[in-house]
Amino acid sequence: MEPSQNQSKVDESMGIIVEKNPSKSRLAELGITSWPKWACAAGKYKLRYDAEETCYLVKGKVRAYPKRKGGQSTESTTSYVEFGAGDLVTFPQGLSCTWDVSLAVDKFYTFHPSSSSPPHP
Repeated sequence: MEPSQNQSKVDESMGIIVEKNPSKSRLAELGITSWPKWACAAGKYKLRYDAEETCYLVKGKVRAYPKRKGGQSTESTTSYVEFGAGDLVTFPQGLSCTWDVSLAVDKFYTFHPSSSSPPHP
């Protein structure tokens, strides 16, 4: 499931949107440098998004394994979305997933109107 380097990729079945290498003007338009920052070390993290989140990864590499209906993780399968440094990623409200972080993450993030709290571990 690897997108080509210079195009946006939308995985409709999982609802995660990955925009590869957005332009500086796009990032400025979004105002990402005014967003809060979040970081984590390499490892596995279970996350639940109570609100839609958009984030811009400054560094890191992640495979997100969304949970299937019924709560089963797709981690043992090939159903994942991969993103990393330089990517703009949007997660839909209601998504539960496991982040498998292979390179420590440093990101700017924002939530869309319904919440201002980070995803729940």
